[in-house]
Parts: sequence; C-alpha cells; structure tokens
Amino acid sequence: MIIMQDPDVLYYDGSCPLCRREMKHLRKLKSEGLLLQDIHELSTDPLPSHRDDHPDKAVLLRSLHLRRGDDWVTGLDANIAAWQHTRIGVLWRWLSFPMIKPIANWCYQTWASRRFAKRYPSEHVDPAKL
Repeated sequence: MIIMQDPDVLYYDGSCPLCRREMKHLRKLKSEGLLLQDIHELSTDPLPSHRDDHPDKAVLLRSLHLRRGDDWVTGLDANIAAWQHTRIGVLWRWLSFPMIKPIANWCYQTWASRRFAKRYPSEHVDPAKL
C-alpha cells in the first residue's frame, strides 16, 4: 500500500526582496515535495489544514513557517527543512550543528525581527512590553 503524503508548505513574505530572491532560487531547485506560498497571496479565510490553530498572517510574516502535515517548523529550522527538498540541501545542514545552531538561530531571529519591524511598523509589538 502506498501512502500519499501532503507536500511541505513554506510560507514566506513575498514583499521582502531578499525573501523573494531566495524563493526564486529555491523554486528552481526544489522537488515536488515542497510548495512555496507567498503569505500575501493567502485568502482571508483560515489557512487550509486539518487543525484549527493556524497562525494568522501577522505571525507568519514574523519568520519563515513550514507546515509539515500537522506540524509547524519555524525560523531557521524552516529554512533548513525547506532546502532539504533540493539536491543541495546537505549544504544547509551545518547550520543545525550543535556549536553553530545557537549563533545561526540568533542571527536569523535578529534579522527577522528587524525586517518585520521595518516592513510592518504598525504591527510591531515589542515582546519586552508584553
């Protein structure tokens, strides 16, 4: 019996020039096991899935999100997971090595926070004020 698995879906900010450039490269190299979804092209309806706890667009815009079945992978891990759907995915794995990952994760989170605050200033909420 063959079990058909839904493809992974990577949600990205299509209005971000760097994000668009990376997705252009990823689109050329990816397998059919990965779909690329521009967050700005989503309908206003809840995201399609089997679960009721979908992130809203503002949450999705804060960092990369990859839906893998009923599970979500975010940030740097979403990027690494997405590139595993290409023939050069092995080149991204070093970012998850124990000595590298904390630094790479900090760099990604810092960049993503600054990008979000700059592109969407009215939606920016300082986590320290919560």
